[in-house]
Amino acid sequence: MAGVAPFRAIRYAHPTPTVTAPPYDVLTPELRDAYRASDPHNVVHLTLNDSEAEAGQLFRTWLEDGVLVCDDEPAVWALTQEYVGPDGIARRRDGLVASLHVEPYETRAVLPHERTHAGPKESRLRLLRAARAQLEPIFLLYDGQPAVTVPDREPDLVAGGTRLWRMPGEGVAEAFAERQLLIADGHHRYETAVAYAAEQGTPGSARMMVVLVSTADPGLEIFPTHRLFRGHGEALPAVSIGDSVSPAAAVAHLSGLPYDTAHAVGYRKGATFPVVGEAGELDVELVDRRVGHEGLGYTADLGEAVARVDSGEFDGAFLLRATRIEDVFERARRGEVMPQKTTYFFPKLTSGLLFHPV
Repeated sequence: MAGVAPFRAIRYAHPTPTVTAPPYDVLTPELRDAYRASDPHNVVHLTLNDSEAEAGQLFRTWLEDGVLVCDDEPAVWALTQEYVGPDGIARRRDGLVASLHVEPYETRAVLPHERTHAGPKESRLRLLRAARAQLEPIFLLYDGQPAVTVPDREPDLVAGGTRLWRMPGEGVAEAFAERQLLIADGHHRYETAVAYAAEQGTPGSARMMVVLVSTADPGLEIFPTHRLFRGHGEALPAVSIGDSVSPAAAVAHLSGLPYDTAHAVGYRKGATFPVVGEAGELDVELVDRRVGHEGLGYTADLGEAVARVDSGEFDGAFLLRATRIEDVFERARRGEVMPQKTTYFFPKLTSGLLFHPV
């Protein structure tokens, strides 16, 4: 049973596009510095501060100075993101921003699908303790039709392709009471929130800000993340045995192959190889079995994957098709986790529009 509810959001008193940014975990040091320089109140000063303690103090200072304000009444927020995907197709993804009661995975209310690492969770926990607020939402999926409809009026908040509408939230708790939720993006932050709730032991500490998207939403799309590797001479045959089919043509052929058996395109400089796995195996599991998951390179850009092999930076690559959402949900319901970067949901959520006090 998912505990979804309205919440009293904290937000910028005078929101502008210069205060928002992508999530902390996709920003390079160069991008982080650019966002910091763009506005003295950019959210990156909070989410990627060199000192978590300083970030927490800064958040409270902004509240005291009126840079940030807290809503008087709880609400949920309808959200849309208009985007052009890596495949060049324009789409719109709809969601709902709300407060979720976090609980351990063992309750099966919220399901993970990827492995996590200790380092990022330690940093996020320090930040959560210091700020006493959830500074960024995580992205969750649910089966069934969308729980809310986007209002037919001007949005309350706008940042680039992201739009938000404030809504009262009646019936939202009931709409999600029997739903099981799947983490699409934000495993580290969810597990951090569970640890913080156990540490604090208060009702407020056990809640976090989430964006809920229906698997039936036509704008929901998973894109593939290609794997690059060094060594592993046995993973693919020698170049002389490969095909002359271009990587783009070989990957295009993948989409027509059945998903009941794993398939991938192997690539060494100038040669492609059809790679077939086992029945019931996912494409990412096929790669994990052949080259493991340590020391890999990742990119969602096919051209970049090929170029990095051709340059000699990597010895080879496995070029993949997107993992189907139904397969992700099935594995998660069986209690299984999948290799890192099994899914690539695009676009990322925008940080800096709303904050959730805990």
